[in-house]
Amino acid sequence: MTPRSPRPNRPTTTSPPQSSIPRQSQSQSRSQSPRAGTTSGAGAGAGAGAGARAWAELLRLPALFTVPGDALAGAATTGNRPNPRTLLAIASSLCLYEAGMALNDWADQTEDALERPHRPLPSGRIHPSAALVAAGTLTAAGLALAARAGRPALAVAAPLAATVWAYDLALKRTPAGPAAMATARGLDLLLGATATGGSARPALPAALTLATHTLAVTTVSRGETRGGSPLAPLAALAATGTLAWTLTRPPGAPGTAPSRHPAAASSLRTVLAAAFVTTSGRPLLHAALNPSPPLTQRAVGGGIRAMIPLQAALAARSGALASALLTAALAPAARRFARKVSVT
Repeated sequence: MTPRSPRPNRPTTTSPPQSSIPRQSQSQSRSQSPRAGTTSGAGAGAGAGAGARAWAELLRLPALFTVPGDALAGAATTGNRPNPRTLLAIASSLCLYEAGMALNDWADQTEDALERPHRPLPSGRIHPSAALVAAGTLTAAGLALAARAGRPALAVAAPLAATVWAYDLALKRTPAGPAAMATARGLDLLLGATATGGSARPALPAALTLATHTLAVTTVSRGETRGGSPLAPLAALAATGTLAWTLTRPPGAPGTAPSRHPAAASSLRTVLAAAFVTTSGRPLLHAALNPSPPLTQRAVGGGIRAMIPLQAALAARSGALASALLTAALAPAARRFARKVSVT
């Protein structure tokens, strides 16, 4: 997920291409900090606005649009319509994802102080202890919401939370990092399935599909700051094509469910698979041809945005056309808000 879930390693030398926010110096960032304090009402309002913006940056709020589709795709595999427990699973996923975001910056604060001083923690706009408390509180809230959705959901949410913390605190820069990220995203989809239908088994093929895409994107993200070999983008491009082909499989294939409107379902799967390939594949091809840091960053951003059409296609493949359309509708909002706050 980036949990959500944890996210791919962040670039450390240049701003992500998705964002239109100019890089700020440490002094500029500190000047916007609510700590600076003001005495006028207008100044207090500006300070509150700066504080809200700092938390939006820390939590990567636009990335939240990539989270609900996990639970909806998982719920679709059960053959049941989304129910109140599905909503609890979505809320749990959102909390655990944001916990990972806050914990990530807390764990990286020393590195960010040298390489990204404009980030909320090194700039002083948010105190490190506040980020750590937020991570702990959000994790507890996520587990509590999963418990409300039922024991099967909690049985998935607990290892999901553990994976988030393990990734941010220990695994991120190790060879196991991409696999941990992929595991977290797959578990997030299973959370929606277990909350809705009680069993994770029917959702395993969809979870594997989502985890494979996450693994590919996370592996590519290892070259965000230094560029390097075209092998990772090429492998990710091959994975994108393979996954897109599986998304167009007709109802009745393993891991799919028949639809009441087969022609509409087939057309929707094709459109969503094409959107997935376009969003993820095009920047990957550019990065393979020229694996420079800027193009690699664009490929990672495209891979993150491609989560939404991928989730929608998985829901459509399971016969849940309404869930597929609802998930796909999140893409424009994610793109719009990503222009204001970086998603990586």
